[in-house]
Amino acid sequence: MAMSEIGRRHSPAGSRSAAGRIAASPLAWIMAFTVIAVAGLMLPLRLPLGPNAWDTVVYLDAIQRIGLGQVPTIDFFAPVGPLGFYLAAALDAVFPHAQPMLLINWALLPIMLPALALIAGEVSRRSRPQALALVLPFLLFAALPINLHALYPSPGFDGYGFYNRHVALLLYLLIATLIFTQRRGLQIALVAVLMLALFLTKVTGAVSGTLLVGYATLSGRMRFRDAAAAAALVLLALGVLELATGLSSAYVLDILTLLGLNTGTLLPRFLTVASVKFNVIGPSLLLLAALAYVTWRQGLPATLAGWRALADAPIGWFAAGLFALALFETQNTGSLEFIGLWPIVLPLLLDWWERRDDRMRPVVLVLVLAVTLPSAVICAERGMRALMSAPSYVALDVPDLGPLGRVSVKPDIAARAAAMLDHYATQPEGYRDLLRRDILPSYILYSEIDYQATWMLEIQQAIGAIRAWERASKRELNGFFTFDFVDPLNVLLQRTPPRVVPVGVDPGRSTPDLEPGTLEALRQTDAILMPKCPVTTPREMIRSHFAAALEGRERIALAPCWDMYLKK
Repeated sequence: MAMSEIGRRHSPAGSRSAAGRIAASPLAWIMAFTVIAVAGLMLPLRLPLGPNAWDTVVYLDAIQRIGLGQVPTIDFFAPVGPLGFYLAAALDAVFPHAQPMLLINWALLPIMLPALALIAGEVSRRSRPQALALVLPFLLFAALPINLHALYPSPGFDGYGFYNRHVALLLYLLIATLIFTQRRGLQIALVAVLMLALFLTKVTGAVSGTLLVGYATLSGRMRFRDAAAAAALVLLALGVLELATGLSSAYVLDILTLLGLNTGTLLPRFLTVASVKFNVIGPSLLLLAALAYVTWRQGLPATLAGWRALADAPIGWFAAGLFALALFETQNTGSLEFIGLWPIVLPLLLDWWERRDDRMRPVVLVLVLAVTLPSAVICAERGMRALMSAPSYVALDVPDLGPLGRVSVKPDIAARAAAMLDHYATQPEGYRDLLRRDILPSYILYSEIDYQATWMLEIQQAIGAIRAWERASKRELNGFFTFDFVDPLNVLLQRTPPRVVPVGVDPGRSTPDLEPGTLEALRQTDAILMPKCPVTTPREMIRSHFAAALEGRERIALAPCWDMYLKK
């Protein structure tokens, strides 16, 4: 009887203790996040539509092409590296009904979560709270398709900037590896894997990563021979990939093409980053000034070894990290900007919170919070706004768009989108006038959620019209090419997309000159489509770029918003 009473008395405490241990375990958080992500990919979730949502089709197009045996950068031009496309295709094979925004946002988790677990396990050997302080922010930023700069006032999830978010998270892990990983073998392996992932995701991320690894070598945080070993592993992996597929050299050629298409000086881009992210840049510069003052007051080093130690101190790492991350952000539109500062700031915070007895202590601690809190608060606030608004939103009437159409919008936006589609079709002259003036109907047209909803209704209209035409003509079209930024019709109708045609046709930015074979591939495609709701400068530029493919085709008024150029 006494034993039963003791058991009842101590069981709740034991449960609380077990719950506390689990809550304090970084690996438990990573496992829980993995389970939630898998559930999110399995469930038929409907997400609030956000700006530039059609960017998801770049990945859906690439996934279909990969499934048909096409190879990124060899069989089609892509504005970024192939890794995200292949991992998204692998997830799509396992979760074919996943909501695309979640599928693409989590595409690199199979690489990132094991790397995070290894870093957390290494740090936990010294301090479990520090490991948890590295894991939880990463999981927060990786959880939802959210960028840290809002382009539209209504809440929704960001259907663009996926590869930029992937790179930001990879740089977070790389910085954490360089600063916190002490075992040489683990450090070499993680640096090699993360640098390879950065290169194959977006080359500008690899440039920033190279700067960080180089700085770690100069400051003594990583031995030169270890950095050389990591570089050798990356080159070996790229060499094997080249021998097996020829992809590495093709990717390098695509990078050179993109450099030719994207010209301009860096200074204006740095100023843009500073203005857009002043909530981080401003406090960061003040924090650097405060740390510089403390360093000057304590006396500057007099030897080379002293300067190297200073380079490895928080002030050196913070300056190097801020520059490397800012350099990456100059090439971006939409990202998790500067989240990689947290692994740098964490040791600084612990040092000044626990050990420093200095009159600058309150200033440094406040500035550390000012640097780090805005990103976390914005991410949580934007994510929760979207989730809390979702119950009051309505589904778009796009039954033929499959998972791509599992989005919701405000009821008035849904009504406006349908009305605007009709308006564009019945009042085209005003938009032709804007076309002649070389301006869009709105300065931020593609960032407006109502336009993205209208575009989805436009695609729905095309699918219905194509199916009706095929039934009436007793002919099944073999594939499509659309004069627009993205083309979901081959994916949605399960037809064959033409080879040697880019995914994501962005005039002047990611649309190279016609490659040998492009026109021939288009000539073998039954239908080339011109969307007209509305006519815009980019759509007309795309039509002009591929105009030679229209020779000998019959123009058919397919639907109010669509013309079809049919192969005879």
